[in-house]
Amino acid sequence: MTFSVHGLAVSRGIAIGRAVLVASSRADVAHYFIQATKTAEEIQRLRVARDAVAEEIARVQRDLPKDAPHELSALLDVHLMLLQDEQLISGVKHWINDRLYNAEWALTTQYEIIARQFDDMEDEYLRERKADLEQVVERILGHMKGVASPVLPAAVAGSRALRQQDLLLDDTMDVPLVLIAHDISPADMLQFKQSLFVGFATDVGGKTSHTAIVARSLDIPAVVGARSASQLIEQDDWVIIDGDAGVLIVDPSPIILAEYGFKQRQGELERQRLNRLIHTPALTLDGQKVELLANIEMPDDTAGAVSVGAAGVGLFRSEFLFMGRSKLPDEQEQYLAYRKAVEGMNGLPVTIRTVDIGSDKPIDKLAGRAQDGQLNPALGLRAIRWSLADPPMFLTQLRAILRAAAHGPVNLLVPMLAHGSEIRQTLSLLDHARAELDNKGIAYGPVQLGAMIEIPAAALTLKLFLRYFDFLSIGTNDLIQYTLAIDRADEAVAHLYDPCHPAVLRLVADTIAECNAQGKGVSVCGEMAGDSGMTRLLLGLGLRSFSMHPSQILAVKQQVLRADAGKLQRWAQEVLASEEPASLL
Repeated sequence: MTFSVHGLAVSRGIAIGRAVLVASSRADVAHYFIQATKTAEEIQRLRVARDAVAEEIARVQRDLPKDAPHELSALLDVHLMLLQDEQLISGVKHWINDRLYNAEWALTTQYEIIARQFDDMEDEYLRERKADLEQVVERILGHMKGVASPVLPAAVAGSRALRQQDLLLDDTMDVPLVLIAHDISPADMLQFKQSLFVGFATDVGGKTSHTAIVARSLDIPAVVGARSASQLIEQDDWVIIDGDAGVLIVDPSPIILAEYGFKQRQGELERQRLNRLIHTPALTLDGQKVELLANIEMPDDTAGAVSVGAAGVGLFRSEFLFMGRSKLPDEQEQYLAYRKAVEGMNGLPVTIRTVDIGSDKPIDKLAGRAQDGQLNPALGLRAIRWSLADPPMFLTQLRAILRAAAHGPVNLLVPMLAHGSEIRQTLSLLDHARAELDNKGIAYGPVQLGAMIEIPAAALTLKLFLRYFDFLSIGTNDLIQYTLAIDRADEAVAHLYDPCHPAVLRLVADTIAECNAQGKGVSVCGEMAGDSGMTRLLLGLGLRSFSMHPSQILAVKQQVLRADAGKLQRWAQEVLASEEPASLL
C-alpha cells in the first residue's frame, strides 16, 4: 500500500530506488561497498568471526559448573544453533555477493530481515528468540571489530513484521538504491560518495546539519527530519525521494511512478541547460564580476569544482580528514591531502579551514577526542577552541597547510573565533609553526589569513577582526544557529531556523559593508551562498564572493547573469528594513 512520509527538503531532485536501511542499533557498524573481487575475502572474514564465537560458546558450555541451571546450557545451545542457521548464512552471502556490501553491513541487514520474521510469529517463545539472534549478531560484530564481547550481552529492543515478498530479493547491482537511516555521521556519509545511492533520507537532522550538507555534496535528492522513516520503511521497499517537497513515497503505484519519472526527466533537462553556463564568466548585467567558489570535504572533490567552472575553493572542510578513523592524521598525511587539493585546482586559490570538530561533527572516540561528556556540544569545546586546547595537534595541521602553500595559492581560514585572546593565540601558534619549519629547513609558502564570522560576538566586533585578518568568511549556518538560539541539527525546531530573520540579515549586511569599506575580502561560505533564492539579496548587499557546493554553482551563476547589482542595492535595503524580509524575496 502506498503511503508518504514528510520531512525537510535539503537537496533538490527526484530519486526512485529500493531502500537500503542502516537504521538499527548497530548504526555504528561500518557501511561500505566492496570490490567484486573481494567477496570471498569478506565471506571468509565473517566465517572466521562466526567460528570464533562458536568456539567461545562451546568453551563456556564445557566450563559450566555442575550446579549451573539447565536453562543456561539450553540457551547456549540456541546460540550455537543460530550461528549455523542457513537463512542467516545464505542471506549474508546474498548481500555480499549480489550487493557488494561489506561483511558487517551484510550481517546487520540480514539480521533486520530475520528479526521481522520473529516479530511476526504467533508463538511467544519463538518471538522472544529474536533477542538471542541479536546477541549472536552483536558478538560476531564484536569479534570482527576486535572487541571482546560478553557471553550473554543484553538484548536491545527491536524490529517490525516482515512481508513475505521482502524475502524474495533477487535484484542485481543495476537496481538503484536509496539510503534510509535514523541518522548518519558526516564521516560515514563520505563513504557513500562513490556508491550506488541515488537518494538519501534520515529520521533526524535539520536543513543545515552537517549530515544534510554532506548529503547535498553527493548531488543527489535528500530529505532529513523524516521522523519515523526508518521504522516505517522496510529493507528493499521501492521508495521515491522528492527532494523538492521533502517527501518520501513508499511502495508507489504505477501512476505515481510515471508522474515522478516525468519530474525526474525534467530535472535532468534543467541540469543540462545549466551546464551550458560552465564557461560563461560570472558577470552581472551591469558588469560586476562575481567570484563563485566551491566548498569541498576531501581533496578528490576538486575535480567536481573544476568541472563546473569554480573560481577556486572557498572552503576546504579539513575536519573530514580527521573523522571516522582510529588515530589523528599526522603532518605528512595532511600535507599530502592539502597539496593534492591545491594541485587539483590548477593554480586557482584554495581556502583551507582549520579543523572544525565538534557539535554535529564529533571525532571518532578511538582517536581519544570524544566529546560525549559535553552538556551542549554546539556551545562547548569545538572548532578553534578544540584546536587551541591541543597545541601539538594544531601545530601539526598548521605546518601541513603552510607546506601545501608552497605548491599554489592557499588561504588559511580559522573557524569560530570570538575573542581577541583567541586571535592572538592563533597567530602566535602560526608564527611558531613557521619557525619550526624554518628550523628543519622545510619549504613552505605564504598564506592569506582569514576568519570565520559565525558567532554574533564576532560580527559585532568586526574592526578587531579586520585589524588582524586579510579576509572574512561568513559562515551563515552557525551564525543563524547562534543568533536565533536554534540547534540546526534538531528537526524539532527546524521551522524556527530562518536565514531571512532581520537580525541575521543585519549581521550579514554589516559584515559585508565593513569589509568593503576597509578594502578587505569577504565571502559567504554557508548554505545561504548556495541558495539561488538568496543570490539577488546578497548581490544587493554588496557581496561579490560566494562559496558553495559545486553542484549549486551553475544555478547561482544563472541568477548572477540575470541580475543588475546596482539596481538591487536600494531593494536590498528595503528588505533589511522589513519586519518580514522573506515576503520581499
